[in-house]
Amino acid sequence: MPKNSKVTQREHSSEHVTESVADLLAHQEPVDYKRSVLNVTGETWDKQKEGDEDLDAERPAWNSKLQYILAQIGYSVGLGNVWRFPYLCQKNGGGAYLVPYLVLLIIIGLPLFFLELAVGQRIRRGSIGVWNYICPRLGGIGYASCLVCFFVGLYYNVIIGWSIFYFFKSFQYPLPWSECPLVKNGSVAVVETECERSSATTYFWYRETLDISNSISESGGLNWKMTLCLLVAWSLVGLAMIKGIQSSGKVMYFSSLFPYLVLVCFLVRGLLLRGAVDGIMHMFTPKLDKMLDPQVWREAATQVFFALGLGFGGVIAFSSYNKQDNNCHFDATLVSFINFFTSVLATLVVFAVLGFKANIMNEKCVVENAEKILGYLNTNVLSHDLIPPHVNFSHLTAKDYNEMYRVIMTVKEGHFKELGLDPCLLEDELNKSVQGTGLAFIAFTEAMTHFPASPFWSVMFFLMLINLGLGSMIGTMSGITTPIIDTFKVRKEVFTVGCCIFAFLVGLIFVQRSGNYFVTMFDDYSATLPLTVVVILENIAVAWIYGTKKFMQELTEMLGFRPYQFYYYTWKYVSPICMAVLMTASIIQLGVSPPGYSAWIKEEAAEKFLFYPTWAMAILISLIILASLPLPLVFILRQFHLVSDGSNALSVTYKKGRMMKDISNLEDNDETRFILSKVPSETPSPMPTHRSYLGPGSNSPLEMSAAPNGRYGSGYLLASTPESEL
Repeated sequence: MPKNSKVTQREHSSEHVTESVADLLAHQEPVDYKRSVLNVTGETWDKQKEGDEDLDAERPAWNSKLQYILAQIGYSVGLGNVWRFPYLCQKNGGGAYLVPYLVLLIIIGLPLFFLELAVGQRIRRGSIGVWNYICPRLGGIGYASCLVCFFVGLYYNVIIGWSIFYFFKSFQYPLPWSECPLVKNGSVAVVETECERSSATTYFWYRETLDISNSISESGGLNWKMTLCLLVAWSLVGLAMIKGIQSSGKVMYFSSLFPYLVLVCFLVRGLLLRGAVDGIMHMFTPKLDKMLDPQVWREAATQVFFALGLGFGGVIAFSSYNKQDNNCHFDATLVSFINFFTSVLATLVVFAVLGFKANIMNEKCVVENAEKILGYLNTNVLSHDLIPPHVNFSHLTAKDYNEMYRVIMTVKEGHFKELGLDPCLLEDELNKSVQGTGLAFIAFTEAMTHFPASPFWSVMFFLMLINLGLGSMIGTMSGITTPIIDTFKVRKEVFTVGCCIFAFLVGLIFVQRSGNYFVTMFDDYSATLPLTVVVILENIAVAWIYGTKKFMQELTEMLGFRPYQFYYYTWKYVSPICMAVLMTASIIQLGVSPPGYSAWIKEEAAEKFLFYPTWAMAILISLIILASLPLPLVFILRQFHLVSDGSNALSVTYKKGRMMKDISNLEDNDETRFILSKVPSETPSPMPTHRSYLGPGSNSPLEMSAAPNGRYGSGYLLASTPESEL
């Protein structure tokens, strides 16, 4: 240390000094502990190694705030907004469903989303590093999140593969699912029986796309078309992820914004279609009695939970690349409500199109049943006196048919069922609930066949699905790659490519002929319960173990303002209770609902509910156990000190006015003797405030507050400087 430095002068002076570590370090040249007396690890100085460590200390950052917001929107706004939310809205009371959804978004979704953004930005690590840092005994949270992300990524990318297949099939006119194929029966061409008994779009989905088997027990071998599409899907994800946020951030500009362009175009086009208003009116007509149904609130809470991507680790991973002073409270509010309004926009689009489809199907029903009535009139089964005089069969409206139907039903009450007439009510068509793949690949595709320029709209729709899926997949994969790379220091490119290849090979189970049934299994059971437990433990770790007051204080220092007291009470009381109720309801639902799946029976050309066989039940239970296993395992290992939690692994470098923690193998009290004086003190808090230097006469130069919760050796110890990194 230079002789004329202020610190040296003060050491030779008897004057009592009170000054923070940051103030002291700000006046000094950067000191490398490995080349000075501060080297307590016994490591030799290596210039090349030092350069590598400096590079590691520089964490990547988003190019702009817009890029980050688009990444969070792309991750949270996914396929569920398009094909799950409209179904739940229709099923659970129409417009009335928006009330419980919005209430639960505010008291559960927003606070927990803000919590994940805040811890990721503050600690600047992936999910493993964050929860190891906050509470080492609950470090299994991060590993459980990674496993759930892996399970979800496996089948989610299969859906992208299906969308890719439909995307390329859309470049032809007429669309291949608009008509049933013809097969030769000797010298005569007849309509394929399976297609004739179902519909053209249903046949194309189950037979041409999936070539599905009759049950999960019938593997049927690989579907080579879907295997190629899955390979393309994983290649897209790998290319988007290979450079981390430098590559995925650029992809987000298109993948996040393009779906909104398509949704707006579909909304405008849909509103111009005949019957669109019928669909929208049916959608938003509130059934207020549904608001008192606990099942509606449970499904709304589950949708809020998954819509924001809570517990996966993607939210934490993205926010960890932010600057320390970023206003993450604004980000949480903005992304949460953009997600909500996107769901409402998608619902408008879906039911405008389904209203148009319902009118088409209702007209078809009227024509078919009118032909039956004419046949009965010609054979004198029905009397001409039953037909109202104003009815014109050449221009028969739905209203005229319904009037005629009621008259015939009244007169022929005893023999009415034998006539086989359908009521042909528009309301019945609108009440046909469709969700998931049934909405995207059957109902919506059928509606688009009636659009003018149908190939164009089909290309746009499936390109939108690909981009929605890709945005969510990037976030899901970030929930795996970011914590693994942060914790184990593996090369980003090598790990990303290896992860995609491994996931593709494991994902081959989903592209066999019975693969759709495995997609259903993973979707229903691999994530719901484990993620609910993960988020509850995240909430408890911050609010009850680390301390809500301490966390609020650190948020105040980080953001420059104190968050509303609303968050204090929701984190400490409301959210844990609501999540515990949701977890209990989910367990009851799993116990009450028989574990099964809808199988497509080729011979019947219809779906049939089947129970999982014993071996499939074993896989199902294993998924839940495996995803939850890191939670008790890590707790036991660290509770009984079977593995180190890293709390004694501390060495310090001084660089550009910052004090940073680095991992090394130190004896128990070496770090305190090094940082403080000869008398050990308590380990510093992971997120400290200013400490005072009391001069050479004091036994404890730095007054540090104890942090019984939240110590972990792979983080950073901050000096009190605005630019310090965790």
